Amino acid sequence: MIRLCIADDHPIVRAGLSEIVADEGDMRVVGEAASGDELFVRLGQAPADVVLLDVSMPGPGLVPVLDRLRELHPTVRVLVLSVHPEEQYATRALRAGARGYLTKDHSPAELVAAVRKVYAGGRYVSATLAERLAEELSAGASGLPHERLSDREFEVLCLLGSGRSVTQVAQILALSVKTVSTYRSRVLEKLPASSNVDLVRYVQAHGLMR
Repeated sequence: MIRLCIADDHPIVRAGLSEIVADEGDMRVVGEAASGDELFVRLGQAPADVVLLDVSMPGPGLVPVLDRLRELHPTVRVLVLSVHPEEQYATRALRAGARGYLTKDHSPAELVAAVRKVYAGGRYVSATLAERLAEELSAGASGLPHERLSDREFEVLCLLGSGRSVTQVAQILALSVKTVSTYRSRVLEKLPASSNVDLVRYVQAHGLMR
């Protein structure tokens, strides 16, 4: 039996995923969470084999949650579910320890297949994403400017570019304002941007709104 924990801040999405799983004889939902922090509470109450993890939830952010899962629950496999296209978050998620990445426009059958593959120890990526990963490994593949940011710099970019202030970002990421300002400076150096307005435009242009 594959034990699943669904982490998504939208109740309707969690209900839909639970309904899909209910039709499968080898799967059952053992917990649900609406934030990154709540996810770890649920896993402490009911161990799971696979976590269905949404990209955009309240709390620490995708990469910090994946890092903490790897540290506290190393045997748990993570399948990331997202409304964001693969080119925006998939590579970063896989590098941080996710076993698969699936956009929410896929069919229930594809979701079930992805869960089974991840549970069995495999990785689940689309043919398009597999090709993209291969290209990134080839010599001279540079990618988009934001793909060269560190995980924390990327988090700061997405939050600032979504209209948050430095102070708000500091609160969300549990960092000092000074530290966030330092990350902001690094992001501005690495991107074609010189102000928060430029960051908002960049994030909107590349669909990175959080």
